[in-house]
Amino acid sequence: MKKLWTALCLAPLLLAGAQALAQSHSDKETKEDIQRHRAMAAAHEAAAKCLESGKGEDQCMKELQAACKNLAIGKYCGMKHAH
Repeated sequence: MKKLWTALCLAPLLLAGAQALAQSHSDKETKEDIQRHRAMAAAHEAAAKCLESGKGEDQCMKELQAACKNLAIGKYCGMKHAH
């Protein structure tokens, strides 16, 4: 019972410490994240303009995927929305 109590008391502290370590970024990493977010936003803006121009969804998706290659995770450039 004493071990269970100790584990229950320590668990929140361990989780908080792990979370703090996972979220800490250096200034360089933060700047790189900012650049990636701006690049993803530009790619999505270009996709919106592509759709507005009347090109098909397939063509615009191909262009979005090309713009996002090595930039974001997944084939939707870090974003996916419902249709």
